[in-house]
Amino acid sequence: MAHCHSHDHKGHDYSSAFAIGVGLNVAFIVLEATGGIAIGSMALLADAGHNLSDVLGLLLAWGAVYLSRKSPNERYTYGLRSSTILAALSNSLLLILVVGGIAWESMRRLLAPTEVPGGPVVAIAAAGVVINTATALLFLRGRHHDLNIRGAYLHMAADAGVSLAVMLGGLGMMTLGWPWLDPVLSLLIAALILWSTWGLLRDSVNLALHAVPAQIDLREVQQFLLEQPGVSLVHDLHVWAMSTTETALTAHLVRPENGDADIFLSGTAQGLHDRFGIEHATLQIERVHDPAACRQAHPDAV
Repeated sequence: MAHCHSHDHKGHDYSSAFAIGVGLNVAFIVLEATGGIAIGSMALLADAGHNLSDVLGLLLAWGAVYLSRKSPNERYTYGLRSSTILAALSNSLLLILVVGGIAWESMRRLLAPTEVPGGPVVAIAAAGVVINTATALLFLRGRHHDLNIRGAYLHMAADAGVSLAVMLGGLGMMTLGWPWLDPVLSLLIAALILWSTWGLLRDSVNLALHAVPAQIDLREVQQFLLEQPGVSLVHDLHVWAMSTTETALTAHLVRPENGDADIFLSGTAQGLHDRFGIEHATLQIERVHDPAACRQAHPDAV
């Protein structure tokens, strides 16, 4: 039996982005809640509650990034890398709960509109648009290759959208005298958040169930391994996410002539990394295909 492991722990340090995002949003929550209580605006108070959930989402994602850097030990032999997957899943569920809360409050205010001064609503909500957009931009680059960072980005982008709806509602109340405009816009934003969150929920559930990451085609990986020098058969092939940024692979390769084992394993692992982004490859070499000797040789074996 021969194994080869290729490690390349890539990624950016988002600690400063999380710290800035949390600090800005906590300050804005205080401003929004104080203003909402002072002028009796349920729109501002509802958005403050939404912002509070986003701070929790940021803290979840930040904590997962910290835990994912913990070294492996005797109990967690992969370390705590999978905590980023759990954080992404938790964030998607939290976003759905937030959508429910926004929809409930919007329907309540739609059925019983209340008059509030539009000027302060517009001013405070505009500040929210700026703060949440700026925070979302801190995670813009990482949203495509890290599901955990994508969760943080969606939280802040969604919050910027809700603040925009509140601001437009305030403008509508000032210029048109339509108190129902604010809850209608909030419902539209809630629908948009739900639509954007569905992809995050689907992808995070798939990773939690050890599905092949969406950017990797398992058949292409199998064909790549079959094309390696001397390989006649590939079985017991598994590809899964160790975290929201790292992918692992295990496979049994039938290779009758294996005199250059070390060179072959190193080159194959490097090829898996370069072509598919697989950082952790474990390959077992077998000289003959013998189902009696390898329990994983059967197509249905796991």
